[in-house]
Amino acid sequence: MISFNRNNEPKIIRPWSPVPTDSPEWLKCSNCKSLIYAKQLKENLDVCPKCNYYFKMTALERIELLLDPDSFFEMFSDMESFDILGFDDSKKSYSQKLQEAEQKTGLKEAIITGEGLIDGHKVCIGVMEFDFIGGSMGIVVGEKVFRLAEYANEHNLPLIIVSASGGARMQEGMFSLMQMARTSAAIGKFKNNNGLYISVLTNPTTGGVSASFSFLGDIIIAEPKALIGFAGARVIEQTTKQKLPPRFQTAEFLLDHGLIDKIVERKFLKKMLSKILTFYERSRVKI
Repeated sequence: MISFNRNNEPKIIRPWSPVPTDSPEWLKCSNCKSLIYAKQLKENLDVCPKCNYYFKMTALERIELLLDPDSFFEMFSDMESFDILGFDDSKKSYSQKLQEAEQKTGLKEAIITGEGLIDGHKVCIGVMEFDFIGGSMGIVVGEKVFRLAEYANEHNLPLIIVSASGGARMQEGMFSLMQMARTSAAIGKFKNNNGLYISVLTNPTTGGVSASFSFLGDIIIAEPKALIGFAGARVIEQTTKQKLPPRFQTAEFLLDHGLIDKIVERKFLKKMLSKILTFYERSRVKI
């Protein structure tokens, strides 16, 4: 799939479906421990065909899954992080971690932002990449979310963000935590202008990301059994000295307690987004 940025420069987006040539033919499900044929797993959208366990999807795979073919172009792709604090944990420098993450994912940061079509509906979309330092939010991730919300506001387009993150990026310290306020402010401005923001929560959505833009959606959708929360369950139990209830911090628990609007299986997610966008556009015409 080829997409183009604002300067009409081609961006090659890998298709999600093929299995890499160096990957094993058989995989073991982390949940039911069954052996799965890798090609079958990909054909089933990275969901175990035996127990419905959800494997991770890359940001590029999700873009391919959700958007119409050849409709996506990437924005703000030239932005990349640097070691603003000179962070060094004595094992590996932050600069080294950034370099390794780029080599592993083929991306410059933990989110891809751009514009595309969902069943013909034009949207602004941001999709997070967990394999880039745990999908953590630093200065660049925050700036890209901020700019995407501003762009959606200026062009009167719906905004969709698919979250997959361990939270704020500790290697950027307070600069990272500032992004919680900046992204929230940009989305607040967008919503005050009657913009539609759909937040999609995947496994995991935690920390500073869950405490900022991920839970500001007009409509919040989650994938089944996704881990969603702020602090880890063990930290909460140690702090409160109380045993947490079953399924705590799962999508199902949050739905039962009114914190999200719907749980949608991966194979139906594009159809659900399309229905919401259709209803939104019709309601605006009537107004």
